Amino acid sequence: MATIVRGTIPTEQFALHHTLERLPEVKIECERIVLSGDETILPLLWARDTELEEIVDALEADPSVESFECLSEFEDEYLLSMTWIDRVHLLVHLLTSMEATILDAHGSDGNWYLRILYPDRSNFSDTHRFADERGLTFDVLSVREMEGEPAGRYGLTDAQYETLILAVKRGYFEVPRTVTLAELAEECDVSHQALSERIRRGTGALIEDTLMVGAFDDDGD
Repeated sequence: MATIVRGTIPTEQFALHHTLERLPEVKIECERIVLSGDETILPLLWARDTELEEIVDALEADPSVESFECLSEFEDEYLLSMTWIDRVHLLVHLLTSMEATILDAHGSDGNWYLRILYPDRSNFSDTHRFADERGLTFDVLSVREMEGEPAGRYGLTDAQYETLILAVKRGYFEVPRTVTLAELAEECDVSHQALSERIRRGTGALIEDTLMVGAFDDDGD
């Protein structure tokens, strides 16, 4: 069964430790991570909340970076392509042996925060064993089995998923609204307050799981 795992690994065991230590205010977000045929890590990432000259100086001195290039600049955001050296063993293992997909990768505060999609839960167990054998600290924050349901793909409970879909279909999010919260609550056979909380929690969970890289708090319903 496909499984989504969220966890952290210290920057000194992963990548860009020097850069994140030198620029503690900088936020690094991976847009995409790919692996070349010779097992070289090629990330495309955003650097935020810093000056371009500062990030360039830090990357030039970072031993985990083989090369880099600034592709675009948007105020205080910079889109960078780079090559990481092959000692990023855990990432190579995830992308090759485990056939995993890195959904999110966010570096800040001395850690990398990862959200990883495994085709099967057994793949995740192999990753944990791999990390332990090499003295890597991969701390798991949450594990979610998708169970084949659409809700599981977006960090929602079934009730949250069904309510948000119904709210969209009935025009609750339109301007002006074509249905009231009370009408939706009656259709869902729950109280006005319960439905309001479900919509708020579901919307928050959806935003965290799809838009907010590095957000790891899971709310239930």
